Formats: sequence, C-alpha cells, structure tokens
Amino acid sequence: MPTQLSWRAKEATVGELAERAGVATSALRYYEREGLIHSRRTSGNQRRYSRDTLRRVAFIRASQRLGMPLAAIREALALLPEGRTPTREDWAKVSECWRDDLNQRIKLMTQLRDHLTECIGCGCLSLDHCALANPYDNLGEQGPGPRSLAGCSSGECC
Repeated sequence: MPTQLSWRAKEATVGELAERAGVATSALRYYEREGLIHSRRTSGNQRRYSRDTLRRVAFIRASQRLGMPLAAIREALALLPEGRTPTREDWAKVSECWRDDLNQRIKLMTQLRDHLTECIGCGCLSLDHCALANPYDNLGEQGPGPRSLAGCSSGECC
C-alpha cells in the first residue's frame, strides 16, 4: 500500500518524500550527499525531511531537466534560507540569478532547433552549407567542436 504524505505533516520520512516528489529514495540520499537537501536524524537514526524539502526536490528535478549542472543547482539552493520555509521573495532571488543563463540557453536551443537540418556550427554536421560558410574548415583552426553556434549573434548558422 502506498505511503501518503499528509498535507498537515511538518516532516516526511524518506519514503514519504520520495513518493510525493516522484523520485527514488536513492535520489533523495544522493541529493543529500551532494548538499542539495538536508534532513535531521531521529533517535533511531532515520531521516526526517522538513515539508519544504518537497519544493527543493521539485526545483532540483526541473533544473536537471533543463540541463543545469548540479553545481549550479547547489549554488542556487544555497541562496535559500535554512531553518525556515523559503518565501516567494527567496525563490525570486534564485530565479533572478539564473535569468541571464536561462535566456542564453533558450537562444542557443532555438538556434539549434532552427538550424538543425542545415548546420551545427561546424562541428561538422552540415549537409551542404559548410563548403560556403566554412571553406577549407577554417573554423577548425579555432579548436574542436562546434565553433559558431554559441557565438552566432545574427541568428545565422556558420
């Protein structure tokens, strides 16, 4: 029978939190080892998580789906207060610190989506444009991998 986390509960066991958050208990233990979430231990050495940990886990999962590295997630979560439930203003600080990075990621993903069938910034995965935009693989002299997609300000690939 599934464990239910009551909306009145101030704390959750690892199983209750995992079920409510939709993650494995091993993921919660991993997040804790990585310093992303915290628990207290009972006298029987069992983990107890404050209810607001549920929001932190949701933030971690959403951030991971966006491709954010754990180090960046850890830095963002460090902006939140310990010992009390974060307020809307606390979460706004976290949101603001990522705004520029997320906007840049959106721009790059839009470019990739729009030019995927043409060129990938001379990685080289172009079907037929590189002979014109990157003759003799000149961009290869700048280093390995796609060279122009990240620096493409005009929206044009290569």
